[in-house]
Order: sequence, then C-alpha cells, then structure tokens
Amino acid sequence: MSSLARPTNGRMIGGVCAALARRFGTSATTMRVIFVLSCLLPGPQFLLYIALWVLLPSEDKAARSAW
Repeated sequence: MSSLARPTNGRMIGGVCAALARRFGTSATTMRVIFVLSCLLPGPQFLLYIALWVLLPSEDKAARSAW
C-alpha cells in the first residue's frame, strides 16, 4: 500500500477518492461510485470528504517534506 496523499494527476475535485483508491489498490472510478452510492445513505459523507480534502497533503507537498 502506498502512502495516503492526494495525487496531482487523475483527480476530479479534490483528489480524495483518487488517494483512497491508490491506497487500497482499486480504481478511482470504483472509489467515486462507492462515494456517490454512500451519499444515498444518511450520514456525514460530504463533511468527511471536505475534512479529508483539508487534512490529506497534496502529493507534491508530501514529496517535498519527505526525508
């Protein structure tokens, strides 16, 4: 598994689904479909997405801060 960072390529809005897909070894499209389907259920999905967007570092920033 790779580190959890938002990629600079292949992201649509914030790169959260692309980062999660890369982390768990699935396609970004699959992760996006899972997110959209989860929005049909009650819960804080949008708040979680925004929180991950803010908290996850961008891939270029993560590479600069690495040893």
